[in-house]
Amino acid sequence: MDLTDIDASAWAELETAAANPQSAFRYLNLCSVDTEMRPQARMVVLRGADRSVRRLEFHTDSRSSKWLELSANPHVTVLGFSAESRLQLRLQGKVELHGPGSGGADAAWNRLAAQTRMTYVGGPPGQERAFETIDMAEPAAEVEAKARFGLLIFRARTLDWFQLRQQDNRRALFCYDEAGALSSCRWLNP
Repeated sequence: MDLTDIDASAWAELETAAANPQSAFRYLNLCSVDTEMRPQARMVVLRGADRSVRRLEFHTDSRSSKWLELSANPHVTVLGFSAESRLQLRLQGKVELHGPGSGGADAAWNRLAAQTRMTYVGGPPGQERAFETIDMAEPAAEVEAKARFGLLIFRARTLDWFQLRQQDNRRALFCYDEAGALSSCRWLNP
């Protein structure tokens, strides 16, 4: 494979993962830095991917510490690994936050299944919880949940592609310009 084929294949994996809950790259690790400059990492669900602009989409509760961290410092790393193909994808770039009531967040909310919307009902993430039954059929519950829903749009500037093999591991670095076009690529020592 040449480098441009590898780049296209990696982004095809991500686009497939956004549509397929069984994909190895459906759940990715989003790494940020908190306000005390400590690294933070958490698993997020890949909700959308677009190779033409090197964009990934994630959803979150706008009351979360993640939202606050990303508001202060939007530079992140997104990391995924497929045990089956032994492929690691490490992307670096920035996130844009689209808060509750924004056009982007509203459009993403409208695409969510009712059961997924339920994850945004209740107290703020990380606070102690008393388990109670929440009835999403109540209009107030959905309005409350939507008022907490945030959209994260990640734009990749680099992709570090790493393929574990029995012999001769392979690694390559891809760099993208502001519009998402491939601006450079090269093989790296693993």
